[in-house]
Amino acid sequence: MFLQKISLLNYKNFSDIQFEFDSKINCFVGNNGRGKTNMLDAIYHLSFGKSYFNPIATQNIRHGEDFFVIEGSFSLNGREEKIICSLKRNVKKVIRRNGKAYDRLSEHIGLLPLVIISPADRDLIIEGSETRRKFMDGVISQSDPEYLHALLNYQKAVSQRNALLKYFAANHTYDPKTIEVYNEQLHSYGQQIYDKRVAFTEEIHPIFKEQYRLISGDTEEVNLIYNSRLHEASLADLLLANIDRDRALQYTSVGVHKDDLDFEIGTFPIKKFGSQGQQKSFLIALKFAQFKLLKKLVGTTPILLLDDIFDKLDESRVAHIISLVEDDNFGQIFISDTHAERTERIIKEIHQTYKIFPL
Repeated sequence: MFLQKISLLNYKNFSDIQFEFDSKINCFVGNNGRGKTNMLDAIYHLSFGKSYFNPIATQNIRHGEDFFVIEGSFSLNGREEKIICSLKRNVKKVIRRNGKAYDRLSEHIGLLPLVIISPADRDLIIEGSETRRKFMDGVISQSDPEYLHALLNYQKAVSQRNALLKYFAANHTYDPKTIEVYNEQLHSYGQQIYDKRVAFTEEIHPIFKEQYRLISGDTEEVNLIYNSRLHEASLADLLLANIDRDRALQYTSVGVHKDDLDFEIGTFPIKKFGSQGQQKSFLIALKFAQFKLLKKLVGTTPILLLDDIFDKLDESRVAHIISLVEDDNFGQIFISDTHAERTERIIKEIHQTYKIFPL
């Protein structure tokens, strides 16, 4: 699979621009503020129907305009797939595949597998558990529509249960039978989510450890540990045991929406005990592991976006990364960098066809 061409209209800092891409390596180079990362985000938008960097959709519309349109033509399994993502202020976002609009955005997820590596990934280390859950959910959902279905239904049930708890508190009432309806839904969907997260962690962990070793050349131990209270008891039992607490808090305090993915170096949190180089290597290894696992699960080589990843890495780590992407197991790669000479020198070592786009 690869992206043949893209056109942007009123997207972020671009008024109207088009590109035709190489099937292997494409580089956007230029000074900061020229839109290199925005180009990668537009490609991400075509795969996921949303921005990687800005969750407020209307803020991706060019300043002073009322809409944006991103149009991409992909080669997928020998056929062309034309994807259009458009948004107008005060109107729901629309994604069209070959001219037909999706009823639900979730139907599009997984069609065009993609992995992005960016400085923004540091949020996975420094932010709270929600960021790491979203990472897990995003990877699993690209290869498992049933997981995404269970996740959406679980989130809906949590929201409804929370609203009910607030209603009980406001009206000084309580109906255990109504709560039980939502408990059953949460247990059913939550168990599916938990089981698939356990399987995901078990499968990605050895791939991640190997990628870290290859990138860093270091011998320190690194680990991904799925942290969930469902290791101890069923969600049905946890909900029952915590009902008094939930009533006092007026929200659902236990469940898979509270799980975490612990990042460790040695036996300590990498957030506190990892150097900047170790943290960056950790995140790149995690994303390369995501790439390899996703390729195995979906049977299609994902597109790889590398946003400014060569910055602040020493030469040896850059060399390790290049040796990895030189492998024919990788497909189309998009790179952004502020140093055109560095970019060209690096990609010439990969021995693949390439295009460079100055911005």
